[in-house]
Amino acid sequence: MMPNITRGDRMAGLMVYLVGPGRANEHEDQHLVAGDGPLLAWHDDNELSRDSALDIARHLDRPRKALGVEVARGHVWHCSLSLSPEEGELSDEQWRDIAEDFIAQMEFDDNEGTKAPCRWAAVRHGLSKNGGDHIHLAVNLVREDGTKAVVHEDFRRAQQAARELEKRHGLVQLESAQAQRATRGYKPGEREAQARRTARGRYESQRRQSGEAMPPWARLSSQERRRRVQEEMRRDHPRHALATRVRGAAAAAGDEAEFVRRMRGTGLLVRPRFADGRTDVVTGFSVAERPRRGERPIWYGGGRLARDLTLPRLRAEQGWPDTPTGASAAAEEWTAAKRQRRIARPGREAAAPDPQQWQALTSELDQLSRRLGSIGIDDRDAWAGVAREGAGVLAAWSNAVEDEPGELAAASEALSRSGQTYRHTPTPQQNGNRSLSKTAGVLTAASAGQGRMGQAVLIRQLLRTAQAVHDHAAATGQARQARTLARTTRAQLVHVRAQLPTPSTVAPQRQGVDEQGQAAREAAQVSQPRAARQMGSPIPSKITPTAQRARPQSPTVDAQKGEDRDGRA
Repeated sequence: MMPNITRGDRMAGLMVYLVGPGRANEHEDQHLVAGDGPLLAWHDDNELSRDSALDIARHLDRPRKALGVEVARGHVWHCSLSLSPEEGELSDEQWRDIAEDFIAQMEFDDNEGTKAPCRWAAVRHGLSKNGGDHIHLAVNLVREDGTKAVVHEDFRRAQQAARELEKRHGLVQLESAQAQRATRGYKPGEREAQARRTARGRYESQRRQSGEAMPPWARLSSQERRRRVQEEMRRDHPRHALATRVRGAAAAAGDEAEFVRRMRGTGLLVRPRFADGRTDVVTGFSVAERPRRGERPIWYGGGRLARDLTLPRLRAEQGWPDTPTGASAAAEEWTAAKRQRRIARPGREAAAPDPQQWQALTSELDQLSRRLGSIGIDDRDAWAGVAREGAGVLAAWSNAVEDEPGELAAASEALSRSGQTYRHTPTPQQNGNRSLSKTAGVLTAASAGQGRMGQAVLIRQLLRTAQAVHDHAAATGQARQARTLARTTRAQLVHVRAQLPTPSTVAPQRQGVDEQGQAAREAAQVSQPRAARQMGSPIPSKITPTAQRARPQSPTVDAQKGEDRDGRA
């Protein structure tokens, strides 16, 4: 069960919305399921109208208006309690018990006679857009005696109350809480605001490029603007794309200075946060996409992108050297990034790695695959570290070959959820995963490689790593995360693997081959990007999403599920 809290000062506006048709006419059979005693004495569970909603709002607001109490940030406390679609629907009686227990857990009741209670109401109006059952709680933070309810850390307390109610009422318990991990969510308002800015920028850019007499954004009809915003909302949130770039840069970097250079190399704007009164100590950072002409960049801190992308955590988990020389070099790069100057000192990211690294990395990854079988199922930190490093490799690969976030980025994002734990995980050196970090560095260099066969084997080793994380999630009861890994990470990687050569297709060229076939192969090679021809790489410079390109037919790959016939990738 997921709580979502908002604050305001218009009780009537909230109640009218809750009993109204909703933004997409999704509200049906709007009625009360619970509330304070006097409220339920006057209103039953019949369908609510606008007039009854205003009556309820006046009842809830009466203590504040009668006593003239003002509350900072608003006296209206609104919280929705939502279930996943897989849980089905509860009865009104079940929701009544849950609502009353939640109000008691948040201490909005009389607290066993020690306080005056708050007035509140619980409204149910059908399923959400995604099919999940839910209710809405509206609470007046001014108690009957004029005192104010305490809402300090109400977000954290609401999560704790939800976990307790899941156990008490037999609901599906949140997997991420049991596994002590969590991803950074975003509110619908944030997504819609971003979609509105993106839709306007995209439209104005098309208008300038077309040269046609198209009206500016402000002169479009409200229906057309809304349609374009809805199209943008169906796209991935930009935070996911930013997180992929930052994650890939961190995984491939050998030190903090290189991390800054790699982020800038992906086209990101980077802004450091210095310690108070210092210009050589960086405590955090923000990144942004380069804005279109006439727009301002939208900045996201590392911690808002993902729980494991804060600068202190990256320093601790990536094992970057902590030396005075390294700190000085990093400060130089942070300062150059802030002032948007050229990089201070190019590092290893500008040089081509030794082609023999592919063979060494393949051997190390093979050893890692065997070692994963010896990690205990209860060693949560070790498995989180494997997932984090694997997601970093996929993110680095995505940065190198995908112009826009595609299948590799989606696979990285899904795998990263298993690594975003509440606490720090061991470094790659401590965890024995250093080969994954080396792989990320090599994959970002387009001129590396030692032949098609060696690279194909390397990618298959990464697929085995993702499979191991999936198996651990399934074995520890994380069914939802296991399904996500199977449907996203594993399925996407199987599709990518299908585009790579197999041992039978990379056989040495025999003598006597027909001239026409040889000419066709040479023409195909010339049509590849120059960097890809240099490395003889099977890694496509552009991965074609499955929605745009029919998946190659294979006797061992299920094109629908993205799985081998035995269910394993």
